[in-house]
Amino acid sequence: MVKIKIGAYDLLEKIRNKRPVVHHLTNWVTIYDCANIVKALGGSPVMAHAQEEVAQMAKIAAALVLNIGTLTVDFVEAMKIAALSANEKGIPVVLDVCGAGATQLRDQKSFELLDKVRIDIIKGNSSEIARISGELVRTRGVDAIKVDKNMIEVAKELARKRKCTVVITGKEDIVASEGKFYIVKNGDPLMARIVGTGCMATSVIGTFAAVERDLAYAAAAGLVCFEIAAECAAKSSSGPGTFKEKLFDYIFHLDKKTIDKMQKVEA
Repeated sequence: MVKIKIGAYDLLEKIRNKRPVVHHLTNWVTIYDCANIVKALGGSPVMAHAQEEVAQMAKIAAALVLNIGTLTVDFVEAMKIAALSANEKGIPVVLDVCGAGATQLRDQKSFELLDKVRIDIIKGNSSEIARISGELVRTRGVDAIKVDKNMIEVAKELARKRKCTVVITGKEDIVASEGKFYIVKNGDPLMARIVGTGCMATSVIGTFAAVERDLAYAAAAGLVCFEIAAECAAKSSSGPGTFKEKLFDYIFHLDKKTIDKMQKVEA
């Protein structure tokens, strides 16, 4: 692994100029934060969930984000409809396998989505991705547990098997696709002290994927920007509440000098 610099700011500028529509069927707990993080980046979030309109909404979008954090059987059916529409249009589909490994329903519906529609980016924490890769692990609610596996190899193998990009978030983020691999080492421990940073990261990845066809590169660039903003916010925060408020401000004000100076990426 060697340190590299990626053009994360260039993609951020594309988002600000193009204002891509990012369609979400996402976690009800964090839906407001997901919409706001996309808006702060410069994108245009839409949170349409009804089965009667999701296919049409996906046709308008530049990317589709699915998140099973607050899944129901009907909700997953709407996800399938939206994803099939997105597949037909050829826009990237991101799936956050939130809580995979915690219950049989989450496992079943995650695999159902992966088997029934084209998923371009699978995102989760270490235990969620380990479960999706076929390991018999259990997630503690939606929090990761330690997995006694080489997660870099797990990500690479899942990317090969599913022919997609795999993102594992954590202290160090792993991004893998067939032929490409990144580790992003930005971020701050305060990110783990508020609800929603994982879901927001998925929305960020979806927004960057909306303007960049190299999805592994897009995911790495999105995580760089999101986590640099988190580092900046943490420096002037007294706790989780002020951190969350400042996170949106720093995302909004990110500039090339800050991104180029602070990014920590290996490949």
